[in-house]
Amino acid sequence: MLSVRIAPLLPLFLWAVSSVSADTCSEVRDNTDIEVSSPLQLAYIDEQTDYWSASCSALKPSCIIFPRSAAEVAAVLRVLNTNNEKFAVKSGGHSPNNYYASIDGGPLISTQRMDHVLLDPTTGVIDVGPGNRLDEVAKKLHGTGWTFVGGRIGNTGVGGLMLGGGLSYMSAQYGWSASSAISYEVVLANGTIVTASDTSHPDLFVALKGGGNNFGVVTSYKLQAHPQGQIYGGNLIFLRTPDLDAKILRAVRDFTEYNTDDKAAIIVTAERTTVNLVDSWILFLFYDGPESAVPPGTFANFTSLQPLLANTVRTRTYADMMAESNWVVLKGLQVQIGTESVPLPAAVDADEVLVEGIHAHWRNVTDSALLVPGMVASVAYMPFPKRIAQAARERGQDLLDVDPDADRLIVELDYIFLSPTDYSKMEGKMVESYSGIRERVVEWQAEGKLRNVYLPLFMNYGFYRQDYWGRLKAASRQLAREVAERVDPAGLFRTRTGGWKP
Repeated sequence: MLSVRIAPLLPLFLWAVSSVSADTCSEVRDNTDIEVSSPLQLAYIDEQTDYWSASCSALKPSCIIFPRSAAEVAAVLRVLNTNNEKFAVKSGGHSPNNYYASIDGGPLISTQRMDHVLLDPTTGVIDVGPGNRLDEVAKKLHGTGWTFVGGRIGNTGVGGLMLGGGLSYMSAQYGWSASSAISYEVVLANGTIVTASDTSHPDLFVALKGGGNNFGVVTSYKLQAHPQGQIYGGNLIFLRTPDLDAKILRAVRDFTEYNTDDKAAIIVTAERTTVNLVDSWILFLFYDGPESAVPPGTFANFTSLQPLLANTVRTRTYADMMAESNWVVLKGLQVQIGTESVPLPAAVDADEVLVEGIHAHWRNVTDSALLVPGMVASVAYMPFPKRIAQAARERGQDLLDVDPDADRLIVELDYIFLSPTDYSKMEGKMVESYSGIRERVVEWQAEGKLRNVYLPLFMNYGFYRQDYWGRLKAASRQLAREVAERVDPAGLFRTRTGGWKP
């Protein structure tokens, strides 16, 4: 009698057992020609150690799968649909958030072998594979007269940059990096390969511009490149003094409001290390043209500051600047990154908001971490003038949907340290840092010192505990949910990969 009751449940039981025990690595290795690398093999070791943060390298996938095409990605996803294994997809591995492009105990899909950059020299349209890093794309386009709207650090992977939106030195001219997208080749959760564009799956096309890894695996980005010759760029490095803090922060505030040359861009960063062995300001200057084309006075508020320790700003190629930018990537250390968005304060409130408020708060938090071994703390103030929002909107819809109604600053927070045993402590410092900025902004808005404007978080700089989706507009959240449920009804990407989920 008992066997009669169990019999109808036997197929379901056998499916559950096989689903749990199915091994993606073995299935792909034994039944396809797709490259699969196991622990101790050289390809596995090279790829597993190639993350910005050592915390991601500490997570050990069961194998690393290296598809070379959309068809091979589709085959891997079809295998994943037969089991319940967690997995991850990696472009450059620049995100330091654990499990976003890294995995422990499940398969890692590396896009490294999809590293094509195909340029139409007449139209400037490029097909770019997600296995490229930004410095590699710049190198491959070097000498063609065309450039792409990439990020600011060459080590960054194309996939993570584009799916998060992508902020560029050229954003005032062309919007987000994703604003230059013409179409995406996407492998959906069920293995279907589609093209997302303005005319084909248009909702998916919008969702991929700021929606992260929730909708499929993008295997090729068709982008509009832009004409470019030599550029003027590099770093200014200053020894920190208390009065210099105020001068630099006022200068970046004024530049954000008053600069009218879309070809000019700047980032200002403050850097501190363990026991304050280094306490400095490092500025990144960029102009989309040679030094001779820079209008007089464009960067004068910065170049006139003292004490100047080093100046690497010069006329060069974009590829050269992208390659040199990788000095900021310190391998073998733990990395955490977070962000906040701030309405640009009026000149009369600049000291209270930026100098005595946000920057003093950051220094107070980092004061309590100066004994952490190998600690490097940095805060970056990035102008987000309304022109960037305008340029993005001129080129189509995206999930961030920033209104061109106000100038803003994007604040990036980075903590780098030596030992994984300090991870939870430094996580607390990160949360304290961005939460303190947010609390101050809300208070200043209530007091009328800052405008009450829309302040989304920028995904590419977000900490995993931040509420990325909660800070977007309701319409963007709804669009993302609807698209995710339609293209991935079983929730393969929403439940079995890391990242912010709509």
